Amino acid sequence: MHRDRMSGKVCLVTGGGSGIGRAAAILMAEEGAQAVVIAGRREREGEDAADACRMAGAEALFVKTDVTREADVERMVKGTVDRFGRLDVAFNNAGHQEKRLPLAEQTNAVYDAVFDANVRAVFLCLRHQLAAMAPRSTGSIVVNASVSGIRNPNPGFALYSASKAAVISLMRTCALEYAPRGVRINAVAPGRVITDMMLRAGVGDVSTVAAGLPLRRMGDPEDVAQAVVWLASDEASYTVGHVLASDGGFLAS
Repeated sequence: MHRDRMSGKVCLVTGGGSGIGRAAAILMAEEGAQAVVIAGRREREGEDAADACRMAGAEALFVKTDVTREADVERMVKGTVDRFGRLDVAFNNAGHQEKRLPLAEQTNAVYDAVFDANVRAVFLCLRHQLAAMAPRSTGSIVVNASVSGIRNPNPGFALYSASKAAVISLMRTCALEYAPRGVRINAVAPGRVITDMMLRAGVGDVSTVAAGLPLRRMGDPEDVAQAVVWLASDEASYTVGHVLASDGGFLAS
């Protein structure tokens, strides 16, 4: 249901070309965002997502961005502010999951790829987003974490789980630092959601995984997008440093 929860806001979504990022960006547009900036490495997917946001009624811009590179992140945030005058909402969604293997079989290069995408990128995005938001004493940032950062449900994904635990800790500390300055920071923790990243990583047979969840189904990106938009919206104005699990009941089981 269209509730205008993003009415008039300028929003930025990293990893916005597919999966949860794309679903969140489109929902932001449907919920009345003035503008949605899609950041990502894959230009075709990003432009398609921007087109979908325009069809939903928002201005939209794709910015080709590697969020592990500070110059790209700085350009992404500066380009948003230069184009639309401010940044109201950011969803730091881009991430990477290794292929399932025992820890001793993972390599240094895989470690670097996971932690650069999942931790360093969030650090860089927060730094530059907060520099744009804090002087205005307003703004809302949502970080994409994971239930794996709270309780690791999948042996073979030790690096991903550790990186998401780091993201949650980083988010909570940052939330305490910037809440007095008017910027709210929270995290969403998806459970088993069907995305290209999950399928590439080899999580397992989808029907078997779904059967083990209390809801007996896998999540869709749109399920998580609803949680993201709520956290980012003024409806969550008293919610700070929180991790909202959109997980089909996994953590409760």
